[in-house]
Amino acid sequence: MKTRSNQIKKGVDCTANRALLYATGVSKNQMNRPFIGVCSSFTDLVPGHINMRSLERKIEQGVCSGGGVPFLFSVPGICDGIAMGHGGMHYSLPSRDLIANMVESITNAHQLDGLVLLTNCDKITPGMLMAAARLDLPTVVVTAGPMRSGLFQGQKKLSLVRDTFESVGKYYAGKISKEQVEAIECEACPGGGSCQGLYTANTMNCLTEVMGMSLTGCATAMESSAKKARLAYESGERVVTLVKKGLTARKILNKKAIRNAIRVDLALGGSTNTTLHIPAIAHAAEVPIDLEVFNKISHEIPQITSLRPGGDYMMEDLEAAGGIPAVLNRLQSDIESNPTVNLSSTQAIAKQSPVFLPDVVRSKTKPYRKQGGIFILKGNLAEQGCVIKVGAISSNLQRFSGKAKVFDGEGQAMQAFKQDQIKAGDVLIVRYEGPKGGPGMRESLALTAAISGKGLGDKIALISDGRFSGGTRGISIGHVSPEAQQGGVIALIQNGDLIKIDLPKRKINVQVSKAELNKRKRKWLPPKSKFKSGWLAQYQQLVTSAAQGAVLKSQS
Repeated sequence: MKTRSNQIKKGVDCTANRALLYATGVSKNQMNRPFIGVCSSFTDLVPGHINMRSLERKIEQGVCSGGGVPFLFSVPGICDGIAMGHGGMHYSLPSRDLIANMVESITNAHQLDGLVLLTNCDKITPGMLMAAARLDLPTVVVTAGPMRSGLFQGQKKLSLVRDTFESVGKYYAGKISKEQVEAIECEACPGGGSCQGLYTANTMNCLTEVMGMSLTGCATAMESSAKKARLAYESGERVVTLVKKGLTARKILNKKAIRNAIRVDLALGGSTNTTLHIPAIAHAAEVPIDLEVFNKISHEIPQITSLRPGGDYMMEDLEAAGGIPAVLNRLQSDIESNPTVNLSSTQAIAKQSPVFLPDVVRSKTKPYRKQGGIFILKGNLAEQGCVIKVGAISSNLQRFSGKAKVFDGEGQAMQAFKQDQIKAGDVLIVRYEGPKGGPGMRESLALTAAISGKGLGDKIALISDGRFSGGTRGISIGHVSPEAQQGGVIALIQNGDLIKIDLPKRKINVQVSKAELNKRKRKWLPPKSKFKSGWLAQYQQLVTSAAQGAVLKSQS
């Protein structure tokens, strides 16, 4: 069989290469089989990844059964929840590009024929998909699965965001005691898996299946379940089949796949971080995409699920309802038929998939919202756009206006919250947290969850050039572009400026004249970089706007 790996194992010129491969235990018979990279993001640091060792074995067994030779290698993973609220969060989004670069480096250096990518959490999944799109090799993605909900006092379903992060706000508001907070934190996360709601990790895992890069059912199959183990084994077998058939990643990750991902994202009411990751994956696959496509599709696709943080259902409920195949079934008239690693089309999967719980995955005629769960807003405050997860706010809240309270960084805003300086009607401006200004576009879940926990979620607005977690609720508007560090209008806002938000019109404006903004711009100077050396200093120089997916210039 003629394979890419022949460049390191065939002919007299490869004598030294073969000697080194034999040193790893490869047999002469295996030299004639496809070489498959099994890239794992196992780590003891991330709950979503702690039990990946058993899945690695299952994938390897599947590769061997399919007739390939598995080679395990690793990439790092960062837990956004643990990195939240301190300097560590600067590294989260940049890790996406490191992961993509590492997968590309190992795969090309060793001329592997195909890949199985084992992932689960926020930046790891999009980073691996970016690598798959760049490399254009036969690839199957295995997502390790959602965490089960916790139990509190025998009955209440707990999740990380709605219960632990928001308990901080409830504590500061005097609603619960410190002892109750401690009891909740011990029960909210009962074991491994990606956090229980439709936050960024689970959103991206769902969209990976929608795009056709995971086997059917993989996205919602629970962590450590027998179903997940079987899917891992079958993924190992399948990648060898894909190598033999020549079905590479870009034949799947095309314009149809990207549009399907956006449709399902909006139908689910997924994380706003997808407006960074989907464009970045599309960029790697050389598929042109503009943020406005989210708005266009949101007019066409209703939100048909209501998972946490905006709703009360969990990922385990979506799994019980039929998972992503059930969602595809509800949207089959909108989904474009496209190849998948299942060797069947998205349309075929949609038509044959039942819906078991009709309230968890509703029909288009009885949706939770008539429009998709994410809006892109534009106006003089965000000329290139910003994003809000409307699926996580009250459907009655369509417009908001208030006077600005300006904070140069999340830390200042959090301190003001603790000192009870944030009141109903305020519009918080948290700036210099963008891709360059952060650098790294830190998530502000600690702040937004504390605000929601205090009961102010729908009573104030929070606007930032940084990111918000997929677990964020309330009027949280992020990804403001151009960002403050690049002299965007968000850098020119002053305390007391009137801000107007109009969701039906997708508008966001500061009520300050153009002449006054120009006057302020002439006096503005960008702050000095927080990092003078190391990876973040390099990242700050290379990263582009959030409106472009915060991809690195070197990728263009």
